[in-house]
Amino acid sequence: MTFQSIETSSLAGSVEASPGATLLRRGGEIGQLAVSRYGVIFGFLAFWQVAATVGWVNPAIFPPLDAIFVALWKALASGRLVGDIAISLQRAGIAFGAAVVVGIPLGLFMGQIRSVERALDPILQLFRQTSALAIYPVFILFLGLGETSKVAVIFWATLFPLLLATIGGVKEVDGKLIEMARTFGASQLAVFRRIVLPASVPAIFVGLRLSATTALLLLIAAEMIGANKGLGFQVMNAQYNFQIPLMFGAIFLLAALGLTANYVLVSLQRRLCRWSDIAR
Repeated sequence: MTFQSIETSSLAGSVEASPGATLLRRGGEIGQLAVSRYGVIFGFLAFWQVAATVGWVNPAIFPPLDAIFVALWKALASGRLVGDIAISLQRAGIAFGAAVVVGIPLGLFMGQIRSVERALDPILQLFRQTSALAIYPVFILFLGLGETSKVAVIFWATLFPLLLATIGGVKEVDGKLIEMARTFGASQLAVFRRIVLPASVPAIFVGLRLSATTALLLLIAAEMIGANKGLGFQVMNAQYNFQIPLMFGAIFLLAALGLTANYVLVSLQRRLCRWSDIAR
């Protein structure tokens, strides 16, 4: 090999390994990942915009996305939706927090003591299969149309996914690990702290994500009945007044809140469950 060819090959290698080439390659990989992961969503939104603009659909019913975001921006800039966002987050947050406080300890208790789980499982399944919206009038009868009934119905629907996921996580703990720990003289509390609780955390986070989604879904239904504040109320109020862009804007805002809550929980799960493949 001649000196000129060696110089040419080393120059080519340096160009390939240059920071610009590396940055370009990483940018291409990120772009491919974004297209493969979010391409369908972007395509759907682009089709919506084009269809509403050229008249393939009735723009009075399906307004273009630019009109929706303009209406949403005006409502946010004027402070019209700020109070509604705050009251909706307060309702959902209180109900979700109460479900966490009740559901996780009760699920850990029922999962470890099988006799208690067998005794409570039938009524638990009965309550779980009872639609929260179906019994919302019962909450209204007992608690009135105020905040208490709204928080209570959201709590009812939010509790069971978290409770069942926690019970399932405890029951799926490897029994051989528990037997080994007891063989080496570990106490019941040590077994719970060192084995049962860490092994149940991934399943608990799955329940947390399901419960957070359920809280937002029930929030909308609760705010559509007997409420004068909240994003659910704004959706219905905009529909009644035929403010369709604002209606879709509030719906998109609710979807953004749900995605944000899910992202926060997934990030926390990845941080706390580095050993698990469930966090994605």
